[in-house]
Amino acid sequence: MNTAESVPKTPSCCSMSPLNLEEFRRQGYMAIDFIADYYQNIEKHPVLSQVEPGYLKNVFPKSAPYSPEPIETILHDVQKHIVPGITHWQSPSYFGYFPSSASTAGFLGEMLCTGFNVVGFDWMSSPAATELENIVMEWLGEMLTLPKCFLFAGNGGGVIQGTTCEAILCTLVAARDRMLSQIGKDSIGKLVVYGSNQTHSALQKAAHVAGIHKTNCREIETTRSTSFALSPESLRLAICLDIESGLVPMFLCATIGTTATTAVDPLRPLCDVANSYGLWVHVDAAYAGNACICPEFQHFLEGVEGAHSFSLNAHKWFFTTLDCCCLWLKDPKALTKSLSTNPEYLMSNPATNSEQVVNYKDWQIALSRRFRSMKLWLVLRSYGVANLRSFLRSHVKMAQLFEDLVASDKRFEVVVPRNFAMVCFRALPLPTSKEVSENGMAVYGHKISYDQECSNQLNKELLKSINASGHLYLTHAVVAGLYIIRFAVGATLTEDRHVFTAWKVVQEHLDAVTGM
Repeated sequence: MNTAESVPKTPSCCSMSPLNLEEFRRQGYMAIDFIADYYQNIEKHPVLSQVEPGYLKNVFPKSAPYSPEPIETILHDVQKHIVPGITHWQSPSYFGYFPSSASTAGFLGEMLCTGFNVVGFDWMSSPAATELENIVMEWLGEMLTLPKCFLFAGNGGGVIQGTTCEAILCTLVAARDRMLSQIGKDSIGKLVVYGSNQTHSALQKAAHVAGIHKTNCREIETTRSTSFALSPESLRLAICLDIESGLVPMFLCATIGTTATTAVDPLRPLCDVANSYGLWVHVDAAYAGNACICPEFQHFLEGVEGAHSFSLNAHKWFFTTLDCCCLWLKDPKALTKSLSTNPEYLMSNPATNSEQVVNYKDWQIALSRRFRSMKLWLVLRSYGVANLRSFLRSHVKMAQLFEDLVASDKRFEVVVPRNFAMVCFRALPLPTSKEVSENGMAVYGHKISYDQECSNQLNKELLKSINASGHLYLTHAVVAGLYIIRFAVGATLTEDRHVFTAWKVVQEHLDAVTGM
């Protein structure tokens, strides 16, 4: 047998092009139709996925196919096997965590971002990617009325990161290196970072990655009496105690809209305290910062001029698909000094050498970066400031509607004042036999002292029952020992009717859980 005969013939299917444009048009139309149909029928699906762990292993082959399969077959499997395993964040009855609001402009922007598939690590790698990011960050910064010192026009500047975790890590590293340049690199074990016990866990993770010992991460207690906002007096006390112990305060993460309750830390007094001790202040406004394009919410940012950096997630409540975290800095050089790398293969860049351009590789952890500004640009242009404000206000009004419904039923209470479009509430347990009125009817109300353990267990069972039904999805938090249920409005398709239905579901499941 000769050599030619011993070599297997290459199947003709393997000669297909991975970028067949005519096939792309055909398949692209099919994919868009599939997505449109998904949204058209999204209310038919249980909001929370009902599958069991490992379910896909039982339906998909153990190995990848040797030969190509048609898109029709693949989309059929998506519908049959993937969709049931999705928790539908875009469902109008999704009220869990925080929103990840979608829009057709966001979809199209993501399509263009993916289609161009540029790797925009510096200006020369794709000038449009860098310059468009400069522009949209200026636009959004001005919409928020951020002080000029955070904008390129004021020697600051903005960058689009992937998530808040990245934004906090980058700024914390910059703060770390700034402080170590003053006290010496060997003193890293003395550095302390501060937040409240409501601060996102991203701060702890960033501190760990940046080499800050976990015992030097302060979670300052907050109380219900102050709506769980960080107290400037408590911050000052914590800083003074650390200084007395020979430690070095370095970084404060203040929050506008905490995860548990959307609490708002008082920026001005916190910045005054932090700046008096030389701390870097980062403001995490991941969720609630989006609302601050509306004039009626901009008072929450009063004092932000005293911070060093500020971030929000446009992929949460700004109709820009994941991922898109917008970070502004007063002094970008503090960041680039920590994160810059200049390998030889990137040196032949006249624009960089002239220092007339931004090289975003030096503003982030990774070298490669996506053309994220494309989708934010499409959202801003497709809807305009007026419509974006209207969208956000409609969600706030629906949250207010739900809050009023909760307040109208004495079996429930609103745990903390509502700031934005999320309501924190809980069911109150039945009073004991000693806490009844003279006619024998149960008395509900805030004056009755409820057993906290009993109350927490009731709300755990209530939430479990609601989510198991598939009719809606809610999530919880624990603050000051209280187990509370969070109702976050923000899905693009949500309307008043979904809020009314959600409240009816909550009431019905409380009846079922309590046997009333």
